[in-house]
Amino acid sequence: MRIWLDGALRDADEATVSVLDRGLTVGEGVFETLKTENGTPFALTRHLERLTRSARGLGLPDPDPDEVRRACAAVLEAHPMPLGRLRITYTGGPAPLGPGGTGTGPTLSVALGATAPAPRSTAVITVPWVRNERSPLAGLKATSYAENLVALARAQREGASEALFANTVGRLCEGTGSNVFVVLDGEAHTPPVSSGCLPGITRALAVEWTGARESDLPLDVLERAEEVFLTSTLRDVQAVHRVDGRTLAPAPGPVTAEAMRVFRERAAADVDP
Repeated sequence: MRIWLDGALRDADEATVSVLDRGLTVGEGVFETLKTENGTPFALTRHLERLTRSARGLGLPDPDPDEVRRACAAVLEAHPMPLGRLRITYTGGPAPLGPGGTGTGPTLSVALGATAPAPRSTAVITVPWVRNERSPLAGLKATSYAENLVALARAQREGASEALFANTVGRLCEGTGSNVFVVLDGEAHTPPVSSGCLPGITRALAVEWTGARESDLPLDVLERAEEVFLTSTLRDVQAVHRVDGRTLAPAPGPVTAEAMRVFRERAAADVDP
């Protein structure tokens, strides 16, 4: 594997980052994951814009979008594959130990791995932990990811692929790596960004392309929703066939199936919407 690290492609065993990098010592970093098809990344411009917003939210200098584009292109050229997961990571860089330090300069890395198409439907669970919609990290795609890993591990133990969070006031928020939509009276709804959810790229496109509404929703809406679906970079639009112990059938239902169709056709027509 060839990885872009700080200005050049390097072999994987040479693409090393200092143990003093603030991305490691204090979790000061942001990232983006993009789907690639036959060497072409999807929605790269939107992902770079969100990378910049996330970096600003942590007080990091803006990443150079031209450099990130060059890095992505170099990695994609080095690793042709039908379907890939492209990971851009941007951290505070090496610094003296301690939370109050300042890095000597950001670290940028880009790596690519093969992936498989997501199943058409999946199972999810709800978890007792909450998203803090008032956190300074709310809405940022930060590398501080441990709470997602704990929740996702619980989901996997229960035969699900995703865990859904409420926020601190009991409103439906998001998954560990996805946004959630529910169908009520034949209409799709998704929590607003004010709920504390990540402003997902696929979420935004699904809202634009399908007319889904942003709505403040209680967590228990999952108990009565006619359909539920997830959106994310690697899932696109994915139906949910089980929420905790509740089975939803058919999955995809008609609204979800239409959202899947529209997203697939619009994405194929424009790889950088």
